[in-house]
Amino acid sequence: MNAKKRVLILCTGNSARSQMAEGLLRHDAGDKFEVESAGTKPSLVRPEAIAAMAELGIDLTTHRSKSVTEFEGQHFDTVITVCDHARESCPVFFGEAERLHHSFPDPLSHGSEEERLASFRMVRDLLRPYLAEFAAR
Repeated sequence: MNAKKRVLILCTGNSARSQMAEGLLRHDAGDKFEVESAGTKPSLVRPEAIAAMAELGIDLTTHRSKSVTEFEGQHFDTVITVCDHARESCPVFFGEAERLHHSFPDPLSHGSEEERLASFRMVRDLLRPYLAEFAAR
């Protein structure tokens, strides 16, 4: 019996892109992966990320923004960075983990509520096929 592969998804604030990616990969391929997310400068999970994911039936309401240092010394098979800043400042303590990177746009933090939500939906919809391709390998 094969154990699930461990995946860590990193972003700067662990507030939007990495949180949505964690929810998507866990929902779509949780039978293959144990998924965590973290940030190099953690903040709060954005309400727009929670709302955009709820539209897909994925609940992020219990998620919290975590620091990458919480995972120091843990084994991960793959570390995925979803923003350039996280890739540039990604700690080296993940050893032999496969490192993947794809920079996704930072969703809007300004504008009307509908403009912000549309921006989060767009990023969510970019993340999903990228993660599906990763999971299919």
